[in-house]
Amino acid sequence: MFAALVLFATWIALGLPVAAVTIPWTILTGNFLPLYRSALWVTRIGLHLAGIHVDVVWEQPLDPARRYLFLSNHVSNLDPPVLIPLLPERTVVFLKRSLMKIPILGWGMRRGGYIPVDRDGRLESAIESAELATRALASGLHILSFVEGTRSRDGRLQPFKKGPFYLAEQAGVPVVPVSIYGTETMMKKGSLKIFPGTAHVVFHAPLVPRDYASRDDLMSAVRAAIASGLPDWMRT
Repeated sequence: MFAALVLFATWIALGLPVAAVTIPWTILTGNFLPLYRSALWVTRIGLHLAGIHVDVVWEQPLDPARRYLFLSNHVSNLDPPVLIPLLPERTVVFLKRSLMKIPILGWGMRRGGYIPVDRDGRLESAIESAELATRALASGLHILSFVEGTRSRDGRLQPFKKGPFYLAEQAGVPVVPVSIYGTETMMKKGSLKIFPGTAHVVFHAPLVPRDYASRDDLMSAVRAAIASGLPDWMRT
């Protein structure tokens, strides 16, 4: 529990003065980058002081001129703060619409172009999210999506949602499969307790949607890549 106290205390102690400077700047200038970069800096410092280390492997360098759709498995609430600082700037994330209602943080996520997702199963909601994501990619942003749609309770790889693969096909952007593990032992689903440890992250080589005969084939390739970077017990 000590690691959780250190993490949240650091984020609050550094985040409040940073927000006091960068939020007015963002409002006045419309430039979100100082706020975004500062938030990533605060995130990294908090993880480091809490004893959360990150071991990252890039299988292939990315083309800085291209936009990418990063598709990751999801085993812990620590996954976003671990992954997002590793991604090329700027990257936006699919997240539950309810998180957009959090004071200050929700405003920052809306300002940053994060993409709200409703879990009501309505076609209209899915279309809205896909349109926002397509515009984000067209504007020069990368996207991160947790392709299982929710955190795995036991760490094992769950069935994938089809939405990200429709987006990949529609936008024609390369897909980067991402494997993450280790965070499942540091912060379990349904718990606020955090334990020090090492998060292992593998960014696999990009996959180009047009190289696959169907969305299902692309989904299978992404699943195989993500599974290849996980311990055996997490793959099924």
